[in-house]
Amino acid sequence: MYVCGVTPYDTTHLGHARTFLVFDVLARLLEARGKRVRYVQNITDIDESILQRASRDGIDWRDLGKREESAFIRDMKRLGWRRPDVLPHATREIAGMKRMVATLREKGIAYELDGGVYFDVSRDPHYGELSRLSRAKMARIASEQDDASLDDAARGDPADFALWRRVGSGPTWPGPGGTGRPGWHLECSAMSLRYLGPQIDIHGGGADLIYPHHENEIAQSEAATGVRPVVGHWMHVVLMSLEGEKMSKSKGNMIFVRDALERVTPEGLRLYLLDVHYRRRMDHDEGRMRRADERSESLAAALGDGPIGPIRRDAASGSVLDALDDDLDTPKAISRLERGARGAKNDRTRASLRAIARVLGVARAVGTAAGGASRRRD
Repeated sequence: MYVCGVTPYDTTHLGHARTFLVFDVLARLLEARGKRVRYVQNITDIDESILQRASRDGIDWRDLGKREESAFIRDMKRLGWRRPDVLPHATREIAGMKRMVATLREKGIAYELDGGVYFDVSRDPHYGELSRLSRAKMARIASEQDDASLDDAARGDPADFALWRRVGSGPTWPGPGGTGRPGWHLECSAMSLRYLGPQIDIHGGGADLIYPHHENEIAQSEAATGVRPVVGHWMHVVLMSLEGEKMSKSKGNMIFVRDALERVTPEGLRLYLLDVHYRRRMDHDEGRMRRADERSESLAAALGDGPIGPIRRDAASGSVLDALDDDLDTPKAISRLERGARGAKNDRTRASLRAIARVLGVARAVGTAAGGASRRRD
């Protein structure tokens, strides 16, 4: 499983946390079912967004990235995150990116301009099948990206995207087509290839990455390796909003995890963020968040202390698992877990439900084998 991770130039907001908790639950669920999961989540520590923020704040871009990455890891640990098995950093994977560019050039799928090396989308008959956007819509979205001003106007098609850019300022590396730095999309293709091979079972991230990022990942990965499809299942988490506006670093309308955890427990915040299906937009509601915290307390009380697991197929446990098996329907699963915990009539059912609660991470750690998020201390 490969999940597009953070670009560390601001501290974790609730939209970030929601996305990564969805994949956290998925990894936990698969492992609870006996699957071996290799989970890779990248750190995009070189990006135009980081460089722009570092310049604005008068800080070295490396120091900014390290500071915000540490804050992200700290926030996610407090939420009981199942840490990915590999957290590769783009700046440490430049060699793999160069190799991929060289392969694409050798195959005649990439071409060189004064501004760098570009992918020729006309060579990909499947380009656009993920996003299903018109070329006009693609052009509008691409023009809004942080790196749009660096694109060479001489490229053959407005949709042709940079694999490697020649740049005269900021961090650079010797590379294909001259000294410069890699294109954003190339980074994930090179990292997923190195750590997971030419095919990925599950790939995901925020829904805002479908185009151009994931569309371009598919194009360059499949062209470089000759393996199609590069991804078996795509999962995209719809963005979180605040008063109807997308919650984002660029807009500055963020609720940070660290601030939310001053008001609710980690388990309550998990319940809140998982209580809307990942394919539905979620608008932040402070009252609903506090009620979720109360529900988490009540759920923990209903589950009680005692052994955790194994997960069984009794009526209560089976009902929760059926919801999770149906496109990871976490809100339905949480509701059924609450109902099952209140009505559990024997210790085996409670032990099974405690194990499922640990997969979701929505109730304080209970039982003799408990793990996961810990309580906030007032």
